Order: sequence, then structure tokens, then C-alpha cells
Amino acid sequence: MPTRPLTSVSALTRAGLVPDADAAVLEQVASEFRIRITPAMQAAAGPGAHDPIAAQFVPDARELDTRPEELADPIGDDAHSPTPGLTHRYPDRVILHITRTCEVYCRFCFRREVVGEEGTLPERDLAAALDYIARTPAIHEVILTGGDPLVLSARRIASVMARLAAIPHLDVVRIHTRIPVVAPGRIDDAMLAALAPARLAVWVVLHSNHANELTPDACAALARLAGAGIPLLSQSVLLRGVNADPDTLADLFRALIRNRVKPYYLHHCDLARGTGHFRTTIAEGRAIMAALRGRMSGTCLPTYVLDLPGGHGKVPLTSEAAREIAPGHWRIADWRGRIHDYRDPGA
Repeated sequence: MPTRPLTSVSALTRAGLVPDADAAVLEQVASEFRIRITPAMQAAAGPGAHDPIAAQFVPDARELDTRPEELADPIGDDAHSPTPGLTHRYPDRVILHITRTCEVYCRFCFRREVVGEEGTLPERDLAAALDYIARTPAIHEVILTGGDPLVLSARRIASVMARLAAIPHLDVVRIHTRIPVVAPGRIDDAMLAALAPARLAVWVVLHSNHANELTPDACAALARLAGAGIPLLSQSVLLRGVNADPDTLADLFRALIRNRVKPYYLHHCDLARGTGHFRTTIAEGRAIMAALRGRMSGTCLPTYVLDLPGGHGKVPLTSEAAREIAPGHWRIADWRGRIHDYRDPGA
């Protein structure tokens, strides 16, 4: 297995993941959004841009194409930020962005405009966020994200957990991460101890998009988490060229269930800039979900959702919530009952 992450176009060419002829244009892509592929994902990736692992992490010239509907903040984090590093979109839960660093940089990332900066949330901002949570008794759940919170040391995670546990009205901490898949060695005894604070229930939500990511080492890391009594969910993104067909998603969801991970959400690809080549239509996503229903156990099936642009929240893409009024033109009701227009690419 490779021993170092790949962080440059030249490293990708040496590894055989991109041809020399593409290097110049990919340097332009890398100047917009950084590159990082861990040894675990290098070992899992096959040659060529069409490999489903490589397609997620290797830069693509199509990222330089920005469609008119694409946004720098596609899910509206900034619109609901009462203090730096905190997003309060729903009454009972908040997102705490404790780092902007990741072990891998996914080419479809909806936070690609902000992730990649080194370091953790400054102490003054973390203190202000914790103070806001402590002053808001309606908040029962904190979602740790970033970046990827599990890039931080076990000591740092344990410190944040202890400070959250000291807020009496909090019940749950949910951690969204790719670490068990992309850097499974980080799930060691120290990290497991950090994820077991007094009083709080901790849930881990794995981000995984293809069954090939679930290597033996990744499965071992998930077994360590499950064995420690930490409940596991998963989120996946519907990605053209990676998993946008029923058979591929069935393989992924079954592999997750075998590893005691409950598929939770299948996200319609967000309107992040330069990600149009990944995005399906809503009708395509619905057809894939319809093809899976019945042939798979309900425990295997996630909810297919759209994070409405502008910060209006997630909506299940069911017939009750989303209605196509013209080809590719959708009327979608958010959780408050307000109606929004959404147009598929090219509609």
C-alpha cells in the first residue's frame, strides 16, 4: 500500500492516476480546490478517470466549468450562522464546524469553497459557539462536521466532547466523517475513548459512495466503532460516473448493512460550483430509488433527499414533497411548508 497522501498534480501523474498530457489543465483545477488522496484510497482506486474511486478524488478539467445555477454556498450555511463556525438551521440542532481540514478532498464537495484551510476552529470562536448552544435550550443535538472532525487528535476530540457534555440540555452528538474509510488507522483505542463522553449519546455518520471504499481495513475500523457501542449511519451522494445506477447502489447499501451501518441519506448532488458533471436529474434519482424498492430490505434503503439551495433545509424527494411542473422544473415544499422552484441541469 502507498505510504503518503497524494497532494499535487505531479504526484498524481507519477502514481499513474492522470496522464502527463492533462497536467497543465489540472494545475488550474488544483489552484481552485486542493488535492488530497490518502494511501487507503490510492490503493482502492483503479487506473483511469472512470474508476469510481478515482472519479471522487482525482481532479477533472470539467471542474473549471461553472453553471449559472451553481453557488459558492449551495446549502446556505452562511445564511444561518449566528456565530463563526456554527450553523443553526433547525430549531433542535446545530452544526459545529470544528475544522476545515479533510483527509481527502472530494471533487463534488458542497463546501469546496471553504474546506482545505489548515487548523481548527479558533478557541475564541469555539467558545462563542458553545456559549450560544448553552444559551439556547431548544438545542438537543450538535452535529460535528467541517472539514472532517476526526482529522483532529483524540485529545482534541475528547476536549470538545467534554465541553459539550457540560451543557445540560444536550442529548446527542452526531459526527459526520469519512475517516473510517479513507484513513481507517485513525480509529484506534484513543479515538474510541474520545468518542465515549459521559452522558451524551454519540452517533457516527459515515460518508461513503461506493462499495469499493469498504476495504478490509475500513471494515475493521467500522467493526471497532460498532464494537464500542457507537451506532453507525451513512450518507451517500448520488454521483454520475460513480454510483448512479441501481446495481451499484445496491452493492453499496448491502455492504454498509453487513458492516452494521444503516444507510441514512442518499443526497441529490448539491449545486456546488464546478460539479455539474456529477449531477443527475431528480427524475433519474427517483427512478433509481424505485428500482431498489422491493428488491432490497427496508433496512438497506436510505431516504433520497435534496438540500434546498439557500439554506431552506433537506427535503425527501417524494411525490408528496416534490412535483415536476415541466420537464426538469420542480416545485418543492420545505419543512416549513414553503414552496421553492428547483431546476435540473439544462432545464
